[in-house]
Amino acid sequence: MILDNQNQLKKFDQNQVEESIGLLGQQIAQVITENKKASFPAEYKKCKKVVFNGMGGSHLGIGLIKSLFADILKVPIDIISGYNVPAQVDKETLYVISSYSGNTEEPLSTFSEAKKRGAKIVFITANHEKNDLLTLAKKHQLPGIIFNTNLNPSQQPRLGLGYAIFGAITLFQKLGMIKITETEIKKLIDFLNNNNRLFVSKLPMIKNVAKKIALSMRDKQIVLVGAEFLVGNLEIFRNQTCENSKTLAQYLILPDANHYALEGLSHPQSNKKELIFIFIHSNLYHPRIQKRMALTEAIIKKNKIKSLSINLSRPNKLEQAFELLQISSWTTFYLSILNQVNPATIKWVDWFKKQLA
Repeated sequence: MILDNQNQLKKFDQNQVEESIGLLGQQIAQVITENKKASFPAEYKKCKKVVFNGMGGSHLGIGLIKSLFADILKVPIDIISGYNVPAQVDKETLYVISSYSGNTEEPLSTFSEAKKRGAKIVFITANHEKNDLLTLAKKHQLPGIIFNTNLNPSQQPRLGLGYAIFGAITLFQKLGMIKITETEIKKLIDFLNNNNRLFVSKLPMIKNVAKKIALSMRDKQIVLVGAEFLVGNLEIFRNQTCENSKTLAQYLILPDANHYALEGLSHPQSNKKELIFIFIHSNLYHPRIQKRMALTEAIIKKNKIKSLSINLSRPNKLEQAFELLQISSWTTFYLSILNQVNPATIKWVDWFKKQLA
């Protein structure tokens, strides 16, 4: 089996992706430590809405935060990815420009318009050389979150999500929008660091859940199914599958998907052979969502389509979100090895950017 062959793993993982995935907990600790002294003007705390502009891996973190803290956040968050500033942006808006590299053209292009509207602009970026966002921030004296990336040796933003997620959480904590105790963070980091042993490549297939899930996903069209506080995780899982594994994936959100998707299972006939549904189960979902999840899974089986379940077990929403993030990261890494591709490279995205230049 290729997944238990260290030589084969090293052959395809040429950019230390496995190491980056294993450093998730340490990335969280680092970004918190590095930004302890970060401060923001008092008027920023009075903002009545948040507009977050980032692309790809630079906005995945905020998606997780938006769904995870939906029952806590009293300020609405609008996530955009593009060149246009929404009409709602005004003097009462916290406008977040997020770019791991600091050179992403879409969010950077919106700075002048957001500034003209009087928005309270902040940034989240890595401490890289030739970082246009940092240059812009220094010129206009913008406050923000900066992190070093030494604990993401792959240097792929989607593999530095500890930075992205807790960079944004640190920002929101300092602005009084979110509150997580140091004890909760320590428990999360300890869990992630300890839980890695269940997924590392040296652990054989027979004991490694992530390897087993990846094998089931091989040569399939993947449909992820989840709900509520894990919706942001579904987007991350989808993106990781596309970018790490070079495999197309989509996701469905309950309960809405129960009102349309179930009637799309019959055709084409190839669905029975080509699809796999992956159900994300949580005992923290609303009871009716838990029942809907079980019934949806039953319908998939009645249609003779393959499915599997990921059952989250951590005691709270924060830890379950990161439990799933860890599983999805390891699973898509192993699927890339099964597909015999380098999980770090993104040749078509790179090609596209060159043509666009």
